[in-house]
Amino acid sequence: MAKHLLSEETYKRLEAEVAHLEHTVLPEIADKIGRAREMGDLSENGDYHAAKDEYGMFNDRKNLVINILENAEVASAPASGVVGVLSRVTILFDGDSPDDAETYLMGHIEERRTGDGTEVMSPVSPIGSALLGQNEGSKVSITLENGAKVSVTVVKVDN
Repeated sequence: MAKHLLSEETYKRLEAEVAHLEHTVLPEIADKIGRAREMGDLSENGDYHAAKDEYGMFNDRKNLVINILENAEVASAPASGVVGVLSRVTILFDGDSPDDAETYLMGHIEERRTGDGTEVMSPVSPIGSALLGQNEGSKVSITLENGAKVSVTVVKVDN
């Protein structure tokens, strides 16, 4: 199975999230389930069913994050000016105005940063994989999964 390439910061954040879910969130929800169970008839007990659903949702998240961590490695910094995992890359689609240039962080979706507005592009997506290894000024033609062809220019690469 392919490795998930993560920044060290994201890897540590995910480890902390698993610990928080295992030691705080899930035990609290288990207590809610227990208290709701004491209210009587479970078939008509909305609190019980809501707590069970909540437990399932957080347990699924915990399992997902554990799977990511088990198959992850910390990515090394890409070469200066070259698009790689964890690069912030600005691209312009052919035919678009320079004002329409889009900036993405190349990486796993868990690399998303709240607040800075930068979208994450998967390095295994058709566009992401075509951009890997490209330099500023490179023009890349890409065939998308639906057969459409697009061309993009790498405007800027920040590593």
